Amino acid sequence: MKFTPYWLDTAPSGPDRSRTDIGGHVDVAIVGAGLTGLSTALHLARKGVNVHVFEKETVGWGASGRNGGMATTGLSIGFRDAIGRYGLDTAKAYLLAYHDAVDTVEKLVGDEGIDCDFARTGKLSLASKPAHFDGMRKTTEMLAGLGFDQRLVSRDELRAEIGSDRFHGAAVDTKSAGLHVGKFTKGLAEAAVRAGATIHEKAPVEQFRRLGGTKHELVTARGTVRADQVLVATSGYTGRPFRWQQVRIAPVGSFIIVTEPLGEDVCDELLPTRRMASTSMNLLNYFRITPDHRLLFGGRARFTMSNPQSDEKCGRILQKAMTEVFPQLAKARVDYCWGGLVDMSMDRMVHAGERDGLFYSLGYSGHGVQMATHMGKQMAEYLNGTTSANPWRDLKFTRIPGHFGPPWFLPFAGAYYKFKDLLK
Repeated sequence: MKFTPYWLDTAPSGPDRSRTDIGGHVDVAIVGAGLTGLSTALHLARKGVNVHVFEKETVGWGASGRNGGMATTGLSIGFRDAIGRYGLDTAKAYLLAYHDAVDTVEKLVGDEGIDCDFARTGKLSLASKPAHFDGMRKTTEMLAGLGFDQRLVSRDELRAEIGSDRFHGAAVDTKSAGLHVGKFTKGLAEAAVRAGATIHEKAPVEQFRRLGGTKHELVTARGTVRADQVLVATSGYTGRPFRWQQVRIAPVGSFIIVTEPLGEDVCDELLPTRRMASTSMNLLNYFRITPDHRLLFGGRARFTMSNPQSDEKCGRILQKAMTEVFPQLAKARVDYCWGGLVDMSMDRMVHAGERDGLFYSLGYSGHGVQMATHMGKQMAEYLNGTTSANPWRDLKFTRIPGHFGPPWFLPFAGAYYKFKDLLK
């Protein structure tokens, strides 16, 4: 079994960018070579901006290469909860941003010729309890009234969607997509470089100093650079020196296993429509078929950080959960097991803007594939002065109480959500 992300292991290797020259002056410096940073770099470079990306590890090493490869519509908090919190018009605008985000991914794939198995197969939201299906019914009726394409699947009809009897119905959204996110991220990096951006790997930003306005000096492990604008795009891996952003993001571990190749016939039994699937619990599981006919199965198996020991424990938990959903996979070999960090905000919403001269886009809360990519496009406009390009500009970015650095509070958060799942 490999303890490396399947997506990165099966994507083409990129060029070595760890020996690039760092120094002088740039128009825009981006911290983080994940989907937010790479998308922003590409869209800025297309405008002729001199943009440099600084990455602590390698392209796509963080959350962008450690997720489920799902580009889905739908807010993290649920649409009816969003209406209660923000009102109907604002909630609808936020939801539409997620639809736009999937379109952004699809357009980039087409425009840049990125071979990443992108397919709009849709999403299957599975009701883990009867009451959850009742909630899905209310949400679906509301969405239909607003012109959104979502339909219900009763328990009796569910076998047409999934080879499991564990669920009480589902909601189907046809706009969501799946992709090989490793190939997509590497392709996005190549596209950004073709457009004129420069990417520096193994170049962590260790210090920064504000020079005035949005101008900063960044000290990296390989040199110092001055930038007219700086974008922090570090997701769940945000740390010092970006403390203001760090204490507003909880880096929650999300873990994934991928089986051996199962063959097309077995995959037709498991998920015949090839939709992206997730359960309705707070501590949910998500799963899909990979392009080479494996089952990817993930979730927040434990509220902990990712490390080799934790990943292995979580892998065993996930394998047990997988066989509870799909008993026919009891003897299936697990070929991959890994973990990554999801950037959860207090309100589970995206946060983007500018603070003390630093720009940022963070807090994707488990929906980063499409939204990070989309926010790269939007932040390129925002950095250029188009405030309206940022759909999250009016949201207050609240500090997480008691968060001072290492997330000591994760086990308590896990216990809270387990308790909620027992009640709901």
